[in-house]
Amino acid sequence: MRLRALLDTDALGLELLGGEDELDRSVRGVMTTDLRDPSRYLSGGELVLTGLAWRRDTADSESFVRILVQAGVSALAAGEAELGSVPEDLVAACARHRLPLFAVNESVAFATITEHVVRQVSGERAGDLAAVVDRHRRMMTSGPAGGGPDVVLDLLGSDLDLRAWVLSPAGRPVAHPKDSGAALPAEVCTRLAAEHLAATRAGRRAPHRVTLDGTTYSLFPVRGTGRTPQVAGDVRGSVLSDWLLAVEADAGEWAEERLDLLYGVTQLIAVERDRRDAARTVRRRLAQEVLELVQTGAAPAEIAARLRVAAPVLLPGLGAAPHWQVVVARVEWEDGDTESGPVAQRLLEEILVDPLAAGPEPSDRIAVAHTGEEAVALVPLPAVSSEHDGSEAGILADALLASVRDPLSAGLDGDGWLTLGVSAAVHSAEGLRGALEEARHARRVAAARPGRVCAAGHQELASHVLLLPFVPDDVRRAFTARLLDPLRDYDRRHRAELVPTLEAFLDCDGSWTRCAARLHLHVNTLRYRVGRIEQLTGRDLSRLEDKLDFFLALRMS
Repeated sequence: MRLRALLDTDALGLELLGGEDELDRSVRGVMTTDLRDPSRYLSGGELVLTGLAWRRDTADSESFVRILVQAGVSALAAGEAELGSVPEDLVAACARHRLPLFAVNESVAFATITEHVVRQVSGERAGDLAAVVDRHRRMMTSGPAGGGPDVVLDLLGSDLDLRAWVLSPAGRPVAHPKDSGAALPAEVCTRLAAEHLAATRAGRRAPHRVTLDGTTYSLFPVRGTGRTPQVAGDVRGSVLSDWLLAVEADAGEWAEERLDLLYGVTQLIAVERDRRDAARTVRRRLAQEVLELVQTGAAPAEIAARLRVAAPVLLPGLGAAPHWQVVVARVEWEDGDTESGPVAQRLLEEILVDPLAAGPEPSDRIAVAHTGEEAVALVPLPAVSSEHDGSEAGILADALLASVRDPLSAGLDGDGWLTLGVSAAVHSAEGLRGALEEARHARRVAAARPGRVCAAGHQELASHVLLLPFVPDDVRRAFTARLLDPLRDYDRRHRAELVPTLEAFLDCDGSWTRCAARLHLHVNTLRYRVGRIEQLTGRDLSRLEDKLDFFLALRMS
């Protein structure tokens, strides 16, 4: 299709901001991105849709446009929802590089433009097979009655003789063809997701081909058509957010038209992904409100009121107020990047998507909020019996990562960590703040363990954190003075900042690189300070027991 045809489609509501002389360019596909450098995902001829989250200052526009032009894209369409209008520096950059630029009104969804382009391009490039894509599109857009992505997979089987499955980045099944009953074994899902994440992190161009037990699969990324909760410009966050389409075939033998058709199908499935993501909006907002109330010390009655609102949304028809459990997750990178709350939020939603499911269909009743560095899940539990307090009910840390550790470790690719902490179940608003702190402490314990993906539960805190309220004040003061007074005295005499260094070192879970970056120190300077701390206190900060003692002393001071 031609760019000019986009302007002639009133339903798209596009406004041309520059490039009138280039409107006869052909469009071969469409891609939505907020990455600062999306070149690895571009093959030329695309209409690129962007929400402008990559733009931090005026200089970014020139770099972004240059990358698009070098990749051979046909045009750029910028959404107005983020900034209110398309910035002038972007208009000027597109004019310099002769790249047509459209403005997308905030009332028009990127999914609408994507579906229109996919439908048109498929009709022009795939001939008779375009009817298959159009049937898929109509099934997808007809709502729950149409069957969602499962129906798309059924049609791939019946019309193209392809068996395919949709998987989450954690290796959880999202959709499979119902008629064939060919659900993939859990082990195969896990291995496919791990291979997909590893290949994407390595920068290999999709589709990725994998052979498992004599069967070859081709793996296609399914990227959302709208904004995904990830750090703008962070390829790692994008990798950990993508669904994937696994096709039982060797795509290396396919013609260009067949590959284009499958990429069109992934864009249609992406519409369903965005629909599910949008359905989580209410739950996310409820979790964010409860988290803010808990962290600001709001009255238990106010928190309880929000919980009463949340219960029917998360557990419809429950009748009685449930118990609650808190799970905290954090994603950290070797280079010290801490803007990972949105990535941790999406991963936690994927990990917790079905802990309460009673049947074969997944349960998506988890409310997950995020701060700048961590994600916090508010997990509702049916009211436990009066015979116990619920501390053993609900999610167990040991089982939480059993089926997702391998794919997520592959996605972290040796330079990142995912750690989770799980609280005990609480039965009222009064216990929620303690549950949040409990989950955070448990996550710190998990962070001290080897491995890229680790979790810890509240049971592992019983000998330390949970006993603090019962320690006499004079004992607490003596314990704190014994560990911290030598450091405070030294800081007063030498202005050495040993106590802040200790706090940062523990907060970075003992990572020399991340701690040095946070304090803006050379690693050797940090090692000298830590050595001085150990010398003054007689403790060894490589030992978990001594780390915990220092952590507790700082918490009690």
